Amino acid sequence: MMKNGLSAIQKSAKILSLSTSSMSAMATNQAARSLCSAATKYNFETLKLSTPQPFVVHVELSRPERLNAFNKRMWIELGQCFSQLHDDQDCRVIVLSGGSAKHFTAGIDLLDMMKLGQQLGEIDDVGRKGRMFEGFIKLYQDSISSLERCYKPVIAAVHAACVGAGVDLITAADVRYCTRDAWFQVKEVDIGMAADVGTLQRLPKAIGSQSLARELCFTARKFKSDEAYDCGLVSHVFESREDMLRQAIELAKEIASKSPIAVQGTKKNMVYSLDHTNQEGLDQIREMNMVNMQSEDFINAVMAQQSKDEMPVFSKL
Repeated sequence: MMKNGLSAIQKSAKILSLSTSSMSAMATNQAARSLCSAATKYNFETLKLSTPQPFVVHVELSRPERLNAFNKRMWIELGQCFSQLHDDQDCRVIVLSGGSAKHFTAGIDLLDMMKLGQQLGEIDDVGRKGRMFEGFIKLYQDSISSLERCYKPVIAAVHAACVGAGVDLITAADVRYCTRDAWFQVKEVDIGMAADVGTLQRLPKAIGSQSLARELCFTARKFKSDEAYDCGLVSHVFESREDMLRQAIELAKEIASKSPIAVQGTKKNMVYSLDHTNQEGLDQIREMNMVNMQSEDFINAVMAQQSKDEMPVFSKL
């Protein structure tokens, strides 16, 4: 049965061989053109985008004068950015960093929160105040969740402080790296509130320990890079920011060289499986692969493995 299946694949590959070579050349040219596409395509006030490698987009938080603290504009732009990258055929992998700022992020911009307080002060009725608050909270939740909803893998590269909303942000990423000097803090209880945009839901899953997650969230204590690595919040710790970014971009480059259908399907199913049963996850991936295994990506990748050729170049998705 396996032999028959392989023969069918080989036959299909021969039929597609002429078109495959031309598509590979076209994809190579497209990749070269995409090198500067992110910088020219996107224009945000609080984010800076670039394309350090073909199909790799580097998103930098860019409020260095406020230590990358989250104001309303940044919340809005993060959601817009990852929603647009989700559909961008020139993007296959995203590296998210704190850019040139002293810290990855200082968390919520308290000056911006004071402006919100002034707006609430103009409303007398508690029900109407609550309705206004609900809109803001939903906006912020959707902004963080946009990383998870984006089919492109997101690699978070953290240096120095990652406080409050920063923990919300990175726990929605797929892979997390940090520098030796990095430290983390679920800060919300110290400012009189419960974290409400993702940490309470995602941190326990990211580290695999309800006990430690609750300790960190109840106490708002700082924890350093070694503890973050030991508990599984980050997968690598680097001595410098430069080394971290170099390795993050190298990882992104490797992932971007794979079939985008395979990588995006993998992320979609892994995210889905986090809050569904094993059987539901199996059902979803079976339904996805009914179609995806008929893709040219599957045929080209299998044939490359069989012939030991160079990694095939995959067309845009």
